[in-house]
Amino acid sequence: MLLTLFLFFLSAAVIYFACEFFVNGVEWVGHRFHLGATATGTVLAAFGTALPESAVTFMAVVFGDTPEQKDIGVGAAMGGPLVLATLAYAVVGIALWRARRGGQPEKANCINADQRRLARDQAWFMGIFIFKVGLGLLAFAWKPWLGILFLATYGMYVKRELSHDEERADSEDLEPLKLRPRDTDPSMFWAAMQTVLALVVIAGASHVFVNQIELLGVAMGASPHVAALLLAPVATELPEIMNALIWVRQGKERLALANISGAMMIQATIPSALGIFMTPWLLDAPLLAAGLFTMLSIGLLWLRFRRSVMSVPALSAVGGFYALFAAYLGWHFYA
Repeated sequence: MLLTLFLFFLSAAVIYFACEFFVNGVEWVGHRFHLGATATGTVLAAFGTALPESAVTFMAVVFGDTPEQKDIGVGAAMGGPLVLATLAYAVVGIALWRARRGGQPEKANCINADQRRLARDQAWFMGIFIFKVGLGLLAFAWKPWLGILFLATYGMYVKRELSHDEERADSEDLEPLKLRPRDTDPSMFWAAMQTVLALVVIAGASHVFVNQIELLGVAMGASPHVAALLLAPVATELPEIMNALIWVRQGKERLALANISGAMMIQATIPSALGIFMTPWLLDAPLLAAGLFTMLSIGLLWLRFRRSVMSVPALSAVGGFYALFAAYLGWHFYA
């Protein structure tokens, strides 16, 4: 148990420091591609940090030998969006509150982001997610072919993000590249190398972190289903949460929110497509509950973003849906 706890905290620390290098590198890559902050967050950063959870789903559904192992992949595909829609946004809200505490009271609850654009992302996600949950209630022979629709939808989303992006940030607004701190205008080679190396470290540390989460779950008596739905998604979504904390600390909540929004679109499409391709994709009561709480959180976010009235307290409050889901799982499995 001591070794498990040591590896748990060590891997979490490694992920955080690797994310420092990742967010710094991906901002420079976005600058070199002439991308604005929103597209950098929703496309580049989100795709990179979504690799750990997509890998969990891929390994489970493709190489799983038993239905229980494949269930872990389906649980990750449903649990990932739940964590992002609740805990990840709540972390940004709490971090913003802490960062602005003691500052200007009139700006303490404001969100500096394109809220209408974020609302459109939530609307896209809701449409895809409802379809995805609906498929989990039906059984028919050609269901696996519908996985192609999810991949095509993500491609359309990326095209839209890139075609409607704002102007890129000036290089003076970016922190120096950590691998080339004295270079005022680093090349794409160095920016891409730092980003890729950071991703490799994040992926390796995330793998260790997931293993320790599962061992701690077993030690606490949690079933594999609970680990797949409640514990593993928190572990695999840790890079997005760490990125959000770093960007909020730097005063870049636009990037933090865009990263979570883009990661949600990936979670709604790519892992779902893998699950639909390789499993029967039939959702039981805990999976449907995960879908319900995800939709409740997204519905609240969409309403607030659409009206451009999202505040720091409201953003923080969506974390309560995750607590309600955890309480439901406890009642379902242990009552």
